[in-house]
Amino acid sequence: MASTVSRREGRLLAGGTETDIGSPSSILVAGIGKAAGPMCQALLPLLPQERTSTVVVAPQGFPPVPGLRWFAGGHPYPNEDSEKSARHMLRAAGRLGPDALFICLLSGGGSAICEAPLDDRTTLAEMRELFEVLVTCGGGIVEVNIIRKHLSLIKGGRLAEAAYPARQLTLYVSDVPPEAPSSVASGPTMPDESTCENSYSTAHRLGIVPRLPRRIRERFEGRTLEETPKPGSRVFSRSEWACLSDNAVALASLEGRARGLGWLVERDLSVDDKPVEAAAEILLKRLARLSRANPGRTVAVSSGGELSSPVKGNGRGGRNQAFVLWAARKLAAMGMRATVLSAGTDGIDGNSPAAGAVADEGTVLRASELGLDPADFERRSDSFRFFRALGDSVTTGPTGNNVRDLRMLVAPPNG
Repeated sequence: MASTVSRREGRLLAGGTETDIGSPSSILVAGIGKAAGPMCQALLPLLPQERTSTVVVAPQGFPPVPGLRWFAGGHPYPNEDSEKSARHMLRAAGRLGPDALFICLLSGGGSAICEAPLDDRTTLAEMRELFEVLVTCGGGIVEVNIIRKHLSLIKGGRLAEAAYPARQLTLYVSDVPPEAPSSVASGPTMPDESTCENSYSTAHRLGIVPRLPRRIRERFEGRTLEETPKPGSRVFSRSEWACLSDNAVALASLEGRARGLGWLVERDLSVDDKPVEAAAEILLKRLARLSRANPGRTVAVSSGGELSSPVKGNGRGGRNQAFVLWAARKLAAMGMRATVLSAGTDGIDGNSPAAGAVADEGTVLRASELGLDPADFERRSDSFRFFRALGDSVTTGPTGNNVRDLRMLVAPPNG
């Protein structure tokens, strides 16, 4: 925030936008997501305090900022504060007039942290059940959010619809692919390019319709979803959006550290949304080619984004640890010297307390000596317990931010 947002002569400068903050009769700031608290704390000193009100919905476990209306939303599944915060924000935004300014600060995790059902008959328990199905189905973030948007009271541009005709500015930290910004927190203030038809087809393609809660399943079977505000709608005629940070920023920082050590680094973004086993094979083969082409040098392949890792059992872990587990098995099979890291920038990987894990060519042998079978842990989606037993899990605690996952594969000098 300090490097991307500033104030100059009554105007807020952020991510290439300039917004008049001197003349609005009132300013409403809404922070939604894992970085909501720090983003609000950084922004508020730049705004006229006497005309600014703020509401924040951040994950449980983050200490509230004194003086702010604060909700502790649930993640990865919505809780009571998730629903209360969504309804509160919609009411507050709905009171804004054309001479007001609405600033929305979005970050990863907002889809669950701030949520209420569009259908009043749908209960919070059913929304939690919906999110459990979506989180474990193996779908990509864009696919999952297409479904969420069409079931949500606040997502898919519906918060912007409530705030219209106030002027609107959305500043966001992206945890989604760069070509899909409206998937950040399921896009409460952004035009939704997806349709109800996209939602139906996505749910059927992922095979989740039979698993949905009864009321929600009936809406898919009866094709009774409601459309979201689309690009070109007057709802967005006074709206601006600016990305403040994303996965590319994190990757550049990671690569800069590696190059500072004298390593040769190549970036590979080709595996986004691929299954963890396919991604491990692609990236390790690229690392091997890079190593062969540069004898005598430490080489590395960096990669960002998210991978597909459907939950198969009742174990603990997430896509980062699942990827490293597959990479460890492939390293053993290839007889290749290398070290692999994968971790979530939010500090949380799936349903585990770890951010990710590390492995090298000796991981499978060390596991065997402890009586651990990597294939068995993979079948049970229990990668966290595997790496915890080896002492190779990476645990940072929640970082208060999310710009997707980071992976780095390193091979020492050969020849």
